[in-house]
Amino acid sequence: MKKIIIAFSLLGIFAISCTKQKGKEVAMERTEMANTANFQIHDAIVGSTRNYLQVDAKFVNGTGLAYGATFPSTPASFNIPAGFKAFSYFDTLATTTQVPMSFAQDLQSGASYTMFMYDSINAPKQMTVTNKIVVPNDTTARLRFANFVYNSGASIGTGFDIFSVKRNAVVFTNVSQTQVTDFIPYASALTDTFYIRTTGSSTNLTNGATTIFASLTPTRLRSYTLIFRGSYRATSGTNAKTLGTFVNY
Repeated sequence: MKKIIIAFSLLGIFAISCTKQKGKEVAMERTEMANTANFQIHDAIVGSTRNYLQVDAKFVNGTGLAYGATFPSTPASFNIPAGFKAFSYFDTLATTTQVPMSFAQDLQSGASYTMFMYDSINAPKQMTVTNKIVVPNDTTARLRFANFVYNSGASIGTGFDIFSVKRNAVVFTNVSQTQVTDFIPYASALTDTFYIRTTGSSTNLTNGATTIFASLTPTRLRSYTLIFRGSYRATSGTNAKTLGTFVNY
């Protein structure tokens, strides 16, 4: 009798995982990791409010992503079967003016990826980078810097530096638009504040009179991304340039 109850319970769980949400077929969570790739999305598309990712015509996220959001937002990732996959990223709202994206990726088994969505709703773009995740064998964390600031389709013409208050030094230098650095070891359990500067400058960037900064208290063994996003020209409002952070692993 216990075996029968367990069997029916498992069937119930399976049935729930296969249900459709809001009329969309959502890809099932995979617990078998063989022959899969790990994935994470970050939305840096200026002006975006409600985006969904499809892989081979199946929705990945059940809730729309807005500018500045990461899916999954926790130190985790979703799994996609390895191989050549068709991706779509779009706003499902009937009145949206955002241009939809369709593209393909060849995913390697066991690899970890972050897909950065960036630019603007008029010309959204994507860049998929391989995450070189290394779990430290000490108490440190790991940190990288991604530059996806938007400038109305024009090149800003300079790289950017990240200054660490805790280290009293520049920790990333001359990072250009759409560039993502490798991870570097970083002290955990200590709060650090980061400022952004044009390369070679000692002046922190501002929005009007407000200095742009991000604070982070890394957890040991975790990996984080510090990201420069938003409109470079804007000096106020939701879409103004900013520094943000999210956890990768």
